[in-house]
Amino acid sequence: METGVSVLDHLLSLLAAYASFDIALAVEPTSAEAEIAAAARTLGEALAEPLRVDGARGHGSAVVPADEALAHVALDTSDRPMVYSNVDLSEARVGGLATDLAARFLNQLAESAGATLHVRLVEGSDTQHVLEAIFKALGVALAQAMRPRRRAA
Repeated sequence: METGVSVLDHLLSLLAAYASFDIALAVEPTSAEAEIAAAARTLGEALAEPLRVDGARGHGSAVVPADEALAHVALDTSDRPMVYSNVDLSEARVGGLATDLAARFLNQLAESAGATLHVRLVEGSDTQHVLEAIFKALGVALAQAMRPRRRAA
């Protein structure tokens, strides 16, 4: 995975591992903000169909830790994509990047995938761990959302 932003590459690797799917993503090198938006848009577009395939659940929820951080992510396919979050990382920096770029990533992902995301930080003080918990939980929630619905007996 080559987005040009090493922190995002790490977070997307966690998302893919927790979702149990492979991500092959290459982004044209430009500014970090443009690379993050392009990665989110591309991933969201790739997920839009599997989230809506006939028989897919279309919703998922997970609470996942990363060291002292604990995050809850719930998602639902929606005609009104949006991110609702209690996480404010606007002043924090990870890997030299403002972490509000993570919020921009989630907003662009939700828009491109056509999903509503609820992101709740239950606990956490280390910015890197908070982001890892969010992306791990997002991966699990995506896996659940793409899983086939059980059929009534």
